[in-house]
Amino acid sequence: MDARPRPDLPAIPVGERPLAIGEVAAIAGGHARVRLSDDAAFTARIERGAAFVERLIAEDGVIYGVTTGYGDSCTVAIPPALVNELPHHLFTYHGCGAGRLLTPEETRAVLVARLVSLARGMSGVSLGLLRQIEAFLHHDLLPRIPAEGSVGASGDLTPLSYLAAALCGEREVWLAGEVLPAAEALRRVGLAPLRLRPKEGLALMNGTAVMTGLACLAFERARYLAALATRITALNVFASAGNAHHFDEGLFAAKPHPGQGRVAARLREDLASDRPPRNEQRLQDRYSLRCAPHVIGVLEDALDLVRGLIETELNSANDNPLIDPDRETVLHGGHFYGGHIAFAMDSLKNAIANVADLLDRQLALLVDARYSHGLPANLSASTGPRAAINHGLKAVQISVSAWTAEALKQTMPASVFSRSTECHNQDKVSMGTIAARDCLRVLELSEQVAAALLLAARQGVALRQRLEPGHALPAPLAAMQAELEERIPLIEEDRALDGELSALVAAIRQRAWRLYAS
Repeated sequence: MDARPRPDLPAIPVGERPLAIGEVAAIAGGHARVRLSDDAAFTARIERGAAFVERLIAEDGVIYGVTTGYGDSCTVAIPPALVNELPHHLFTYHGCGAGRLLTPEETRAVLVARLVSLARGMSGVSLGLLRQIEAFLHHDLLPRIPAEGSVGASGDLTPLSYLAAALCGEREVWLAGEVLPAAEALRRVGLAPLRLRPKEGLALMNGTAVMTGLACLAFERARYLAALATRITALNVFASAGNAHHFDEGLFAAKPHPGQGRVAARLREDLASDRPPRNEQRLQDRYSLRCAPHVIGVLEDALDLVRGLIETELNSANDNPLIDPDRETVLHGGHFYGGHIAFAMDSLKNAIANVADLLDRQLALLVDARYSHGLPANLSASTGPRAAINHGLKAVQISVSAWTAEALKQTMPASVFSRSTECHNQDKVSMGTIAARDCLRVLELSEQVAAALLLAARQGVALRQRLEPGHALPAPLAAMQAELEERIPLIEEDRALDGELSALVAAIRQRAWRLYAS
């Protein structure tokens, strides 16, 4: 991890226009950098909000979380001499996170999401705070954020406390791959710790940045998985000597779900199936092949639906209270509630797990000599006397079944497990952050399934070509098969496959294959 600024990367402006999911993912993946707007109107709006908060405090105005305690303690008035200490107490007592740490990529996504929201100019924070978050991203100085501890309403309080603390030189961060005290890391890159202004602790923590940042990454991974599952299906139709005409354009015009239609069109292209079917082809394949557009298409259509939900949340002011610098009004509300992200992630993880299940069923057909139309049992390429002691993909199929089952188990909606917390002040909560973490876990398992199916498809296609030398692969599949053959030797003698599977998972997460133009 290189902490040096990268001026050569394309800059994505924050504060000038709404950001798209793909832009957050590009910054999080180290393929782009943030540039906070220096537009005079933007700067003036931020400064007006901060000045209004200071003026209210000076005039003895009552602002929740600024001159009062937090949550159920909102009736507690803070003595004026202690108002400036309150934000530091907020991130201090929320330092109780647990579980795995967010990855560097996830952490960058969280920082971007928080910066975008605060840059709306409705949070009463100073320009200096925004510049500090920009500098953290610029230097790849990343707070170590525990993933667990948020109920997804009143914001991602506990995980975001680690961002607030790091900005102020407290707790630990990553810098160039090294774990350091935040104060030391700030010194190394020439930054000073912040002293938060009265509204700024609440503005940093009382929002949906963790769930939204994770949702952006989940969306991009799910979109690639949908395309990859389509290509894998095409390879498996070929490997199993299936009917390539289940994806007829006229057939799908009769049930025109857009995502389903896109998947069918991709399969037609992959399989060159615009010709009439041969008489000798089976009329109907089993559902995991024939109905692949109907399963993958649900994920495609879910992506179309949840994109708007995620991008609206990303580009919203979602802390409380909001500070309207134009009307000079304090607006007490509940925009920290992550219900839309919870719905998006609960929905998406369900559609993703169904795709994993589809691929699991395709593998079950391929390895079973009763259903694979001539392929050897377990897709073993061993021949002669040694065939008796070789087992092909027998164990891989068992592992895929385990991964799929675990993915399916994770699809219980997190949002239905709302818990009343904090003396019944937070008596209905979204669980959006848990839903986002669940979605990422389902993706992790589903990518493992996809990796195993790439290995199986490579093996199955080669064995089909051995059986039917004259049955040529259509061009898109031929290119994919050639690339897979470079990565994976044919499995003739039993060998441990964990290294190859891990490499395939890494390739999936790096989007190694360019799949479809649309």
